[in-house]
Amino acid sequence: MLGDDPDPAVEAELLRVAEFRRALRHVVRRVESVAAKAGLTVQRYDLLLMIRAGNGSPLRPTDLATLLEMQQTAVTELVKRTEEAGLIERRPSEQDGRAWHLHLTAEGERRLLEAFTALRADREQLVVAMRELDVRFRASSR
Repeated sequence: MLGDDPDPAVEAELLRVAEFRRALRHVVRRVESVAAKAGLTVQRYDLLLMIRAGNGSPLRPTDLATLLEMQQTAVTELVKRTEEAGLIERRPSEQDGRAWHLHLTAEGERRLLEAFTALRADREQLVVAMRELDVRFRASSR
């Protein structure tokens, strides 16, 4: 409460969380910038990343909605626009003729890897920030 002496443990935790949030926001801004340089929106970068990480396994719109934390209708539109941009293609499933598998085109792969490679140091910095935060939280909870 205002006017009370601040709890040193709470103050220390606030500082740690503020530093972590700063690091996280830095990475988010970098992804936006690097994706744009590769000719991608952040949503397209994330979509390409999820498809590529799936290694050709089928991803239904509901799977992508969960992975991307988006509404299914928004994912459907994102897939449509990304396909129209020539970054992904749909191929019919050999097991289920009603289902489609999403695959990166050569251009989609090129743009994804361009952004992905450029963000390597940023990912490493975020991992370090998360580890430091975890260590500090564990130490303060003893």
